[in-house]
Amino acid sequence: MAGHNGVMDTATRTPESPYTPPFETFAAPAEPAPVASGQHPRGSGSRTVAAVLATALLAGGVGGAVGATLSSRSAAPAAPTASSAPIVVGSSSTTDIEAVSAKVLPSVVQIAFSGQAGSGTGSGVVLNKDGIILTNNHVVAEAADGGSLTVTFQDGRTASATIVGRDPGADIAVIRVDGVSDLVPVQLGSSADLKVGQQVVAIGSPLGLSGTVTSGIVSALNRPVVSGDGSGSNQSVLNAIQTDAAVNPGNSGGALVDAQGRLVGINSAIATLGASQGAQSGSIGLGFAIPIDQAKRIADELVANGVASRAVLGVQSQDAQGGGAQLTTVAEGSGAAAAGLQVGDVVTSLGGVRIANSEGLLATVRSQAPSSKVDVTYVRDGRTSTVTVTLGSATDQT
Repeated sequence: MAGHNGVMDTATRTPESPYTPPFETFAAPAEPAPVASGQHPRGSGSRTVAAVLATALLAGGVGGAVGATLSSRSAAPAAPTASSAPIVVGSSSTTDIEAVSAKVLPSVVQIAFSGQAGSGTGSGVVLNKDGIILTNNHVVAEAADGGSLTVTFQDGRTASATIVGRDPGADIAVIRVDGVSDLVPVQLGSSADLKVGQQVVAIGSPLGLSGTVTSGIVSALNRPVVSGDGSGSNQSVLNAIQTDAAVNPGNSGGALVDAQGRLVGINSAIATLGASQGAQSGSIGLGFAIPIDQAKRIADELVANGVASRAVLGVQSQDAQGGGAQLTTVAEGSGAAAAGLQVGDVVTSLGGVRIANSEGLLATVRSQAPSSKVDVTYVRDGRTSTVTVTLGSATDQT
């Protein structure tokens, strides 16, 4: 993932850095198997650090007999009717959630994937009547190399799907179904308008249970989340919406909507208790979604070009003592260099978002639009300054 100048925007760790919990991936093998820390969590592998929260991607099913049993027990529900009735803003009544569910359920699908390493299910959201569906890369990654995808709609119809494009770094993918009529596109909202404490609803297919609706609030914004797709080679970096709406394996790629039923995020990850605590990999009220403003921009590029660009600052960094990201490399010709940033500077804010560490800097840069201008606040020799940086643009092909 090199930038236009050949230098990656990366976050590095030094021996003095605080411990970062492993990021685990819910792949979906045909049979569960023990794994090492930081990979597939459904095994008997031990954890050496107690009471640690590990962020885990939610690829579809749980795998093995358990996943098969749950999936076979979930009958396809009757097709709900999309509601055009106004939904009251700011109310948390059951009636409001019922109206949101009726409006959004027809736009959320279950995605069954299969490949050489296994099979499972995830979720997706219908973007338009042409059959374009937005989901997570880690939901479809297993099917990218000779596998298959099957989409099940809320009314029980099924159709095969093909991959239009994938962006592993942002954990976004677009797939397409053909020959399916009467599709109900989701109504798009804006993640830029979200507030902490705002009510949200999550809709997807946790553990193969299609059409599952849960509700909660926005717990935090701009939460850095770094994880992988289970292959060990693709790392996703998210500046995520955190929610306490219950999300579980299989919710990945599904909808996070506001009180008007507008799509504000794509559910992508959860935090789970470490296996050393004897905990199962499931919801503990810490779910993470990709902001829709970022996801939609990437999806549009994938549809148009098959690949998506990302913002590049042109630096490498490490955690700074006392908080922030200390620059260890500034690439010549990069936006950072043009703005006067230097090795040793400690970045504390970018685009109005506080930077707590190197991963936070990477996630925040990735959340910006390529070639956009952002204000960067940094500390040099004890003095705080702010400069405007024009971010670069790169793809996985450059």
